[in-house]
Amino acid sequence: MTPNDELAFRTDRATLARRLKALLPAHCLLTDDEDLRPYECDGLTAFRQLPMAVCLPETEGQVIDVLRTCHQLGVPVVARGAGTGLSGGAMPHAEGVVLSLARFNRILRLDPLARLAVVQPGVRNLAVSEAAAPHGLYYAPDPSSQIACTLGGNVAENSGGVHCLKYGLTVHNVLRVRVVSIEGEVFEIGSEAPDSPGYDLLALIIGSEGMLCVVTEVTVRLVPKPELAQVVMASFDDVAKAGDAVAAIIAAGIIPAGLEMMDKPATAAVEPFVKAGYDLDAEAILLCESDGTPEEVAEEIARVTAVLTASGARDLRVSQSEAERLRFWAGRKAAFPAVGRITPDYYCMDGTIPRKRLAEMLSAIAAMEKKYGLRCANVFHAGDGNLHPLIMYDASQPGEIERAEAFGAEILELSVALGGSITGEHGVGVEKINQMCVQFATPELEAFHRVKAAFDDGGFLNPGKAVPSLHRCAEYGRMHVHRGELKFPELERF
Repeated sequence: MTPNDELAFRTDRATLARRLKALLPAHCLLTDDEDLRPYECDGLTAFRQLPMAVCLPETEGQVIDVLRTCHQLGVPVVARGAGTGLSGGAMPHAEGVVLSLARFNRILRLDPLARLAVVQPGVRNLAVSEAAAPHGLYYAPDPSSQIACTLGGNVAENSGGVHCLKYGLTVHNVLRVRVVSIEGEVFEIGSEAPDSPGYDLLALIIGSEGMLCVVTEVTVRLVPKPELAQVVMASFDDVAKAGDAVAAIIAAGIIPAGLEMMDKPATAAVEPFVKAGYDLDAEAILLCESDGTPEEVAEEIARVTAVLTASGARDLRVSQSEAERLRFWAGRKAAFPAVGRITPDYYCMDGTIPRKRLAEMLSAIAAMEKKYGLRCANVFHAGDGNLHPLIMYDASQPGEIERAEAFGAEILELSVALGGSITGEHGVGVEKINQMCVQFATPELEAFHRVKAAFDDGGFLNPGKAVPSLHRCAEYGRMHVHRGELKFPELERF
């Protein structure tokens, strides 16, 4: 797949560089290949592309000038945060500009009484909680990459984290955004008030993967740090039992602060890396956190342990200190780099399924391992059905990357068949764009294109990402039909 097959752009590099040099200080513009190389991909390193230039503006005025100029020249723009994304959403366009917001890294205001913070998009996720800690507050969404990922990127991808089950995704924790359109128009969406009039455009912008506008300011909700938090670690001798236990916890009316699952290959990779104290003999472990007052935690821990025992857990451990609780979570959050130590390459997927189908999906993935001849370690945001299978391969071996991609595509398409979605928090980017043809029917894709046109009629912002063209779906062989009649018969099929 290539991200540049949707639209054609025609501005030469010399003209672009000359115009951008007139707008930006020399240290804010990169045009040499050596300087562009670090921006050629995001966390999905299998897909790479050099842009014509990288802009690193320091003011909103410079952002406006760059966007207006690129619009005038017909040059595509890809906004970029820290580059920790895993779907190729920040991969450059060969004939375009990368607009890095890395220097927008200030916390502009922190209001402990209103429990909110106003930050620039280049502020790291964890930095918000660190700044709010003296006030007994924190920012709840906590992706595994929170030490490095930025709020602008979190908004673009609607990031979640291990505590999103109780506290929600980015969309549930952002009150307002300030954005710039491709034409250089500045507008604000949302409000610091409990509600704002008009259409809910805030939910539209969050998760739009940089296709509609460029974010220059984010107002986030802060929540009080709980008095106490404890984690139950449950070991299972069968992954299907662990999957069923997740559904049983939710069915019992318990909404934990976090509910995560790791299978045996994942814990085997993580334990030597972090020494979290995981049961290496278990086929799967669950981490279930309760937080609140000591009384609330004690009551919920008792209910959780009863459900886990009834579901077949063969061993239960409850964290006895804050250090032990953090160690349990450190292992889960280090799963990606830990797997990176035992395989030359890995491919991280991001499907979402109904919780009751977890066991079914795990069994199917085990069969796919044999089918494609590749290993897979599984870590899940089990509480909300968000899967992160880590498919291990060696890109230096002929055919392995193609098998890994086919393995991943089958997982995503099975997620849809089981009643789920092709993505939970990583976005679509270039990685899952073909599977969009599977999940959505033609009228829905047409609606997505109309929304895109309302904000960016020329298709300059992050083109070729997230929403496939009807031509692409026809080529992929997944055009939806109605009563046997093929829509758009004039489109060429391959």
